[in-house]
Amino acid sequence: MASAPKKKNAAARAIRAPTKSVLVKAAPRASFVTPETLAEEVESAVAPMAEAQQSFRNAVEKRVADPRAAFAKARTAADEATSAFEVSFAAAKHGAVAINAKGFEALRANADANFDFLKAVFAAKSLADVIALQAAYARKQVETFASQSKDLGALTQKAMADAVEPIKEQVAKSFKIAV
Repeated sequence: MASAPKKKNAAARAIRAPTKSVLVKAAPRASFVTPETLAEEVESAVAPMAEAQQSFRNAVEKRVADPRAAFAKARTAADEATSAFEVSFAAAKHGAVAINAKGFEALRANADANFDFLKAVFAAKSLADVIALQAAYARKQVETFASQSKDLGALTQKAMADAVEPIKEQVAKSFKIAV
């Protein structure tokens, strides 16, 4: 039994022996490194890295420049649209003021006609004169109302066209549609 453990030790030594005998030796190093040699080695390692950094920087700049240009275009279009709406609202305001002025002018003319009719009725001598005055007044008021309606309609059309024109031009410009 004593011989068995010796065989085991011999076998273990045989397995360990190749690992101990195989040694990797490092290549001999240069005994002296000059600054020029070191600079060349650093430069040769840094050059590809700098090239990669530059290509990455160019790619990032392009990625940033494209959205900036798109944003600038969108902002310009928004500013132009805003100014078109401002012009449109100003034209609508002026048109509304003109329509209101024309309406008040028509009201004043109708009120004056009513007072003139009442003066004529009170000055009438007979019922036949009152009926004749009433017929003439009614005919004149219908003609006046038709004329006033026509004027107000034309003024309203002009005001709406003036108000819509800046927006129409801006939409055509934005979408590059020929008007």
